[in-house]
Amino acid sequence: MTDLRKPTHPGEVLREDVMKPLGLTVTEAAKRLGVTRKTLSALLNCRASMSPEMAVRLSKATKTSPESWLYMQAKLDLWIAEQKLPKVEELGEVAIV
Repeated sequence: MTDLRKPTHPGEVLREDVMKPLGLTVTEAAKRLGVTRKTLSALLNCRASMSPEMAVRLSKATKTSPESWLYMQAKLDLWIAEQKLPKVEELGEVAIV
């Protein structure tokens, strides 16, 4: 099982750690990223997931890696999936090479 605390959505990181310190509006950031205001707003408000395309755009705009943005999303997605606690039976011991 992963951490008990819910991981931070990458849109929240973008909003709080990038856009606010730079004083960027949603409209200006969307323009610079080459996406619609609606698309960026959904991400910033945690209503949309970080896509690989958006991760690449952000990596170029912020000089970070696209993997770092996607990793944040993957951690959140896995945490959410684990909260549902699916009932499964073990398949058995397997040696994976």
